[in-house]
Amino acid sequence: MPGVSHKEIEVDGISTFYRECGPADAPVVLLPHGYPSSSFQYRGLLPALGDRWRLIAPDQPGFGYSATPDDFAYTFDAHAHHLRRFTEVLGLPRYVVYLQDYGSQFGLRLAMSAPDRVAGLVIQNGDIYPDEHGPKYAPLKRYWDNPTPEGRAEIASAVNESGFRGEFRGELPEHLADQVSPDLWTHSWSLVERTPSRRDHLLTLLTDQGSTVPWFARQQAYLREWRPPTLITWGPHDGYMPAAAAEAYLRDLPDAELHLLDGGHWLLETHLAEVATLMRDFLTRVHAG
Repeated sequence: MPGVSHKEIEVDGISTFYRECGPADAPVVLLPHGYPSSSFQYRGLLPALGDRWRLIAPDQPGFGYSATPDDFAYTFDAHAHHLRRFTEVLGLPRYVVYLQDYGSQFGLRLAMSAPDRVAGLVIQNGDIYPDEHGPKYAPLKRYWDNPTPEGRAEIASAVNESGFRGEFRGELPEHLADQVSPDLWTHSWSLVERTPSRRDHLLTLLTDQGSTVPWFARQQAYLREWRPPTLITWGPHDGYMPAAAAEAYLRDLPDAELHLLDGGHWLLETHLAEVATLMRDFLTRVHAG
């Protein structure tokens, strides 16, 4: 398998770490990460597809090995803007975007800002249909509706190593849960502990999630209007995003290719080979067209 490079670039004065794999002149697959992870979540996918595609996975500010500047807003708007600027600084003219968890919001806003640059979408447990939200959204929705100090404290209580473990293992049945490496939550939490301000910045992002709701209708409209080629790979063992959250995309993308696999929110941890195979077929078709 091809080797993965580990690089840094300045984006509007912010040192931004990213992982890259594949030929420099190959079609690009952009991999924004979710919460509470980083580009580390793509460590297996990059070499699995890097023989034919250029895969690029950046760490957002305050995540992974990127800087944690005090003057960055740490909101969804700020992160989406940073991802767009990252693509501009790297000079990426066209790309397939992988949409997962919070990265789906950053990536969709990127796609909407320059739809002609989007060769396709791979959607994996990143939802934009609130009528299909799972029960795990309950404390967040209570805060969106009534942002009290008590609600913020409830959300803050999960921003620790134990809470990270719950995010990564989630609602997986035991035969799958033991395939999820403890490296995921220990690695993510160790980087928070190394820069104490990161915990507050993560909490800022979590409590800002209500700001994504007004975007949902706009994102659905973008999908209907532009109809980007789309592959949906989904792990239905997900307290945030059950199978119905994946199937809802077919309302606006009836031609999308949908695969429900026996996994959860972090599908690449348990079904890397299956996802890579589906992506290889999809990317081949997209770039052949």
